[in-house]
This record gives sequence, C-alpha cells and structure tokens, in this order.
Amino acid sequence: MNKYLLLFFSFCLFSSCKQQTKISRDFDCSKATFSSLEEITDMKNSFSVSFPEYWKTNLYYDHAQSSIYGADTTKQLTETTILDVALVQKNITFDAVFKLNLEREHLKNNLIKTRSNEEKFQENIAYYSLSKGVKGNYPYRILDLFVKINGQNFLHAKTQVYGDSAVNKRLCRAIDLIEKITFK
Repeated sequence: MNKYLLLFFSFCLFSSCKQQTKISRDFDCSKATFSSLEEITDMKNSFSVSFPEYWKTNLYYDHAQSSIYGADTTKQLTETTILDVALVQKNITFDAVFKLNLEREHLKNNLIKTRSNEEKFQENIAYYSLSKGVKGNYPYRILDLFVKINGQNFLHAKTQVYGDSAVNKRLCRAIDLIEKITFK
C-alpha cells in the first residue's frame, strides 16, 4: 500500500513540473532564466512580455503592428541579448514561398540559415529559423520565430545575439522570455 501511495505522489510531483517546450528541446536549453522580470504590455493591449527590469525597452505601433523591443544595455554588444516582439496584423502561411522569402531576406544581410523547424507554440502553428553571419566585425546570430495567432494576426519574435560568448545560453534565455508571452 505504501509503495502505491509513494508512486502516486511521485507521479503527481513529476507531472506538475513544467514540461520543456519543443523549441527549448530543439536548442537543448536547460532552464536558463532571468530573474526580476517586469511585465510589459504593447501599446495596442494585444500581448505582453516579461523582460528583466534592468533592460531598456521601447514600444512601437502603427496601423499594421505593435511591438516591444528590449535589450540589456548594461552589457557589451557581444554579451547581451536583443529581443523584438511584434504582433502583426496580417495573415501568414508557412509555405515554401514564405520560407524562401525569409531566406532571401537573410541572404541579403549575409546570413545563412543553420536550422529551422515548424512546430506548435502555445497551441498555435509556428515556424522558427536560426541564421548566422557577420555584422560589422562581429559574428551574429538571429533567431526568427513566427507564430500564427489567427487568420488576421501573427507574432514575430526576433532575437539577435552578437559575438561567440555563451551564444546558446543567450538564445535559450531569449526563448524562455518568448515562451512567457501572453495574449490579451
């Protein structure tokens, strides 16, 4: 009887732990998180993100989109993470044309795709692409995540990481912030 009780409580404990998302597994992220987060809501009150309190943030909107841009400006460019999250009022389809256009845009900026995948993100269909190149004198990586919210809107979360120091850790920390996005 005690074995069954112990087994039941163990199951409850493990099942209550937050499951790692597919994108976190794709990037082999262990829990790389920030502390002291501040929730920021976009100007159209469509979504919110949680950025570290010490990050510098900017909000932007126009008739087609609303975005929140943030970065840790207390660190050197090669040690920081830059994250831009935008809700765009436009339909999106992750077909061959979309993927080709994204790759063309990256090639114009001397970026080469290193990996991509289509998967679920918060129960919505999503597509991500990781590309690398050189910008200025620095190695540069950009992670684009597109999430189809509905027939009229999609989310674009763009992470930029410069340099070679702790690249995967910085990408994983950005992914953790992206996974905390809530829609209104």
